[in-house]
Amino acid sequence: MFASNRSQIPTGIWILGFVSLLMDVSSEMIHSLLPLFMITSLGASALMIGLIEGLAEATALIVKVFSGVLSDWFGRRKGLALIGYGLGAITKPLFALAPSVGVVLTARLLDRVGKGIRGAPRDALVADLAPPELRGAAFGLRQSLDTVGAFAGPLIAVGLMLLWSNDFQAVFWVAVIPGAMAVALLAFGVKEPLLKPGAIRQNPLRRASLARLPPAYWQVVGIGAVFTLARFSEAFLVLRAQQSGIPLATVPLVMVAMNLVYALSAYPLGRLSDRVSHKSLLIGGLALLIVADLILASSAHWAVVLAGVAVWGVHMGMTQGLMAVMVADTAPADLRGTAYGFFNLVSGVALLVASLVAGLLWDSVGAPATFLTGAAFSALALVLLLKRGGNVPTFRAP
Repeated sequence: MFASNRSQIPTGIWILGFVSLLMDVSSEMIHSLLPLFMITSLGASALMIGLIEGLAEATALIVKVFSGVLSDWFGRRKGLALIGYGLGAITKPLFALAPSVGVVLTARLLDRVGKGIRGAPRDALVADLAPPELRGAAFGLRQSLDTVGAFAGPLIAVGLMLLWSNDFQAVFWVAVIPGAMAVALLAFGVKEPLLKPGAIRQNPLRRASLARLPPAYWQVVGIGAVFTLARFSEAFLVLRAQQSGIPLATVPLVMVAMNLVYALSAYPLGRLSDRVSHKSLLIGGLALLIVADLILASSAHWAVVLAGVAVWGVHMGMTQGLMAVMVADTAPADLRGTAYGFFNLVSGVALLVASLVAGLLWDSVGAPATFLTGAAFSALALVLLLKRGGNVPTFRAP
């Protein structure tokens, strides 16, 4: 059944998936090593890492508001996505040249601005290309291919670190190559759907336009914020792996493990979201996050850490594509870019708060307290979701 569904997914979505794959290889080769590079080479603290990660991801999610609005206003998605992927590619050399935490912060912020510019238009383009009955499968497929890159990147980084005796900068230079390939593939491989004849483009930020975003959409925004508060930056998974005592060069394998599980689960769980209750999947995702946090809090032994990040990966596969589907299902088609933008703005603020709290707890109390606090936030979100009557919003917007 899944094979036949994959064959029905438009070619453009497959290409967008491979673009994401290549860019994630490039990004994760750097990001899987960046916490270790900042601590061992630049003398950064866990709080500083939490601040940088929170600011970086929040920047990406906030920028998505403006890129999403512009993509709706112009009625075109690909151009903005191309600018975003291009900016992400050209910032990669800055990491290799960074002599201080300040330069790393600058490079990280510019890289995430690129991610923010491309994110909402790309998601809106997926929604535009996918038939409504295959929307969950389409987002799951793109997310799955994206995550293949997210585990391939750290795996390549580990191999090169072992080969080149922990030379961080050399690995960062190699990461430039797949980033450039992603930009070229998007530029020449994706054709955007034509505008409908007579379509009128209006400013999506006008009060009349925003009023067309229904209450069900804003409920999805709230659910997304709660989920983001319960899950801080994955940089702390890398720091937990470092505490296990394994060789420095092999620490990024923790991200390989998480993203391998994420990649394998994203498509089938995305396809499942086309058939079953979204609320049930959200409840299951929160329960898995609680289990992952408790496992990671219990011990820094490498086997325990791997088990925790594997459960974390299933949680990601169950929830990330689902949230994107829920936005598409509840927002008008001509406001999808704006809808993804506001969704990510709220999630960005929540991510910044969560990462700052995690960094403070890590430095002042320790790693177990960080993950136990994450479990407590997840449990609170689970209680709120269970108390909510009925199902979460699932209707198809026009």
